[in-house]
Amino acid sequence: MGKGVRDHVFPGAVLLVACRGEVVHHQGYGLANLYTGTPVTTETLFDLASLTKPLATALSVIKLIETGRLRLAHSLEALFPETAGTDKGPIRIDQLLAHNSGLPDYRPFYERLGAAPLETNKSLLRKQILKEPLIGPIGRKVLYSDLGFMLLDWVIERVSGTRPDRFITQQVYAPLALDRLFFVDLEGPLPQGRFAATEHCPWRNRVLEGRVHDENAFVSGGIQGHAGLFGTAAAVYRLLSILLVAYHRPSSFGSKEDSIFPGALVRRFLKPFEDTGRSLGFDRPSPAGSSCGGFFSDDTVGHLGFTGASFWMDLERSVIVILLTNRVHPSRNNVKIRGFRPVLHDRVMKELGYGRKAEPGEIG
Repeated sequence: MGKGVRDHVFPGAVLLVACRGEVVHHQGYGLANLYTGTPVTTETLFDLASLTKPLATALSVIKLIETGRLRLAHSLEALFPETAGTDKGPIRIDQLLAHNSGLPDYRPFYERLGAAPLETNKSLLRKQILKEPLIGPIGRKVLYSDLGFMLLDWVIERVSGTRPDRFITQQVYAPLALDRLFFVDLEGPLPQGRFAATEHCPWRNRVLEGRVHDENAFVSGGIQGHAGLFGTAAAVYRLLSILLVAYHRPSSFGSKEDSIFPGALVRRFLKPFEDTGRSLGFDRPSPAGSSCGGFFSDDTVGHLGFTGASFWMDLERSVIVILLTNRVHPSRNNVKIRGFRPVLHDRVMKELGYGRKAEPGEIG
C-alpha cells in the first residue's frame, strides 16, 4: 500500500482485510487531498461510485422482494405502463441486475440536460434512457450497464413510493446504525466528515470533495442507482459481513441485525446467475486477469468503482478485502490501479495463507 502511494497509483487509500469474522488489517495511507495535504485516516469518507450498485440498489431490490412488492421475474412493462409495447417492456428485473438486458453501457446524458431543476433532470434522464435503442437481444449478451441500474433506481422509487436513498437508509442502513454509509443530496447540507477528494472535474471546473464524481448521478441530484453512495471502509465491511452471515445461514437467524436480510434470498442473489459470469447486482472474478488476483475461490463476489473503490468477498473462505482509494484525484487519466489491484489481492491472500485456489466446497 505504501508503494501504491509512492508510485502514484493513488494519492490516498484505506485497506481493510477480514478473515472469518475478524478484521486483521485496517489502515489509511497517503493523502485525502493533494492540495490541502489532508491525510487519509480510517474515518475518511470515499466516493464509492459503482459500489452503489450492489450495496444500495441490489439490496433495495432484496428488501422489496422480501415484502412481496417485487419479483425478479417482473418485467418493466408490468411496473411501468409507459414501457408497454416498447423494446424495454419485456426486460426483467433479474436481467437489469445481471447486466444482460440489452441496454447500452453508458451514455453522457448530463451533456444534454443543462441546468434544469434536479427533479426535472431525473425525469428527463429516465425518458432519455427509454429512447435509447437496445444494442442486443434481451437476455442474450452481458454488457455492464449503468443505464440498467438507473432504471432500477426508478423501479425502487415507483414500487416503494419512497426516494431510493431514503428507502435504503430506512430499510438497511439505519437499522444497522450505518451512519457512515449514505448518499449526498445535492439540495441538502453536506454531511459531516472528512471526504477524500476526487477529480478536478473539467465539466464542473472544480476539485470535487463530498460531491458525487459521476456526472449522470450529479445531474440527478447526487442520487442514482448506479452511483452516488459515500462511505468508510468500516461501514462497507459491516454491511458485507452481515450479508456473509446471511449467506451461510439460509434458513436460520441469529441476532436481529443478522436477520435483516433473508438468507435464502441473499444466496439467490450471490450465486452465479445463468451464464452471465455475474451474480445479481454483484460481479464475480473473471476466468483470467481478474482484479482480485488469482487466489480467491470461484465462489467469490465483489465489485469495482470508477473512483478507485473495490471489494471482494470470498464466500467459501469468509475473506473480505475492501480497498477504497481516490485514484481519480486529480485526474481520471491515472489508470495504474488496474495493475495494482491483482498484485495487492494476491499479496493479501498469501499473507492469510491462501496462496492457492480454493477447492470446490472448501471452507476455512
